[in-house]
Amino acid sequence: MNDALFHARMQLTAQPLTQQAFAPYGTVLAAPANAGRSINGGNAERFDLVDDLQLGAKDGRAMLALFRAQARRFPHEVTEMERHALGSQTFVPLGERRFVIVVAQAGKAPSADALAAFVTNGLQGVTLAPGTWHHALLAVDAGDFVVVERAGQHVDCDTCAVGAPVIVGWKG
Repeated sequence: MNDALFHARMQLTAQPLTQQAFAPYGTVLAAPANAGRSINGGNAERFDLVDDLQLGAKDGRAMLALFRAQARRFPHEVTEMERHALGSQTFVPLGERRFVIVVAQAGKAPSADALAAFVTNGLQGVTLAPGTWHHALLAVDAGDFVVVERAGQHVDCDTCAVGAPVIVGWKG
């Protein structure tokens, strides 16, 4: 991307992913600092991260998928967003894999200035709340990601164009 083009468009820098900053869009998935619940005869700890993935609307069911993502180049131009109004969508890296998540709150199609961007530390995942607008997976590090989402007869993916392209980068 040429330098003049980069400076002429709206720029968005991905911030480190924290639960507090990400709360309007969903849940950050990460190993908690506190102790979990002892299970399996004391050989493991259990941490319940999301108690309801909200995947049952309109006869939906949970689907577990594997996305094998190529690393994206940054800065990256965002021109389109998508949402899943009938269920959440969860992304969890297998291994240490960073990714950038561009989001906007649920509701009407977002304008460029309504977007927020976060970069994971490589060990975090996210569960997007139903209806949260988001860009497709933007892997910083190539590799595999487990995705849990709603499957069913009713297609659950709306897309919209972002009025003006947004250039997303991250400091890393």
